[in-house]
Amino acid sequence: MTYTFRRLLSPLLILALIVASVPVAMAQPQAPSPLVSTNAALAAEQAHADRQRINDILAREDVQEQLLAQGVDPVDVEARVAALSDEEVSQMADHLEEMPAGASSVVGALFAVFVILLVTDILGLTDVFPFTR
Repeated sequence: MTYTFRRLLSPLLILALIVASVPVAMAQPQAPSPLVSTNAALAAEQAHADRQRINDILAREDVQEQLLAQGVDPVDVEARVAALSDEEVSQMADHLEEMPAGASSVVGALFAVFVILLVTDILGLTDVFPFTR
């Protein structure tokens, strides 16, 4: 009796193992994710810190008042800063660090934002200043 049972059970177990292993054998091997170098990770961290520093300066009340006095919508400035590449953010942050502390840094930051807005307006990417058309 046990011999007959084994004789029937063995091919069923073999068939079950084959059927269960086919999906595993047919699965496409996933490409390994690329390694992130230390320099790339540090650059991304620095870009995030630079972007945060620019946003902190632009969020100040005196800067907001100056933007409105120049006729620039602060929401447009925030969107523009978010659209900057990491290299542009780094250049802008370096320029902010070179300026002296105090009120002149606000004027310099406003000037940098104005130049960025002007260039993108001349290129036709935005419509902030009517005199560029």
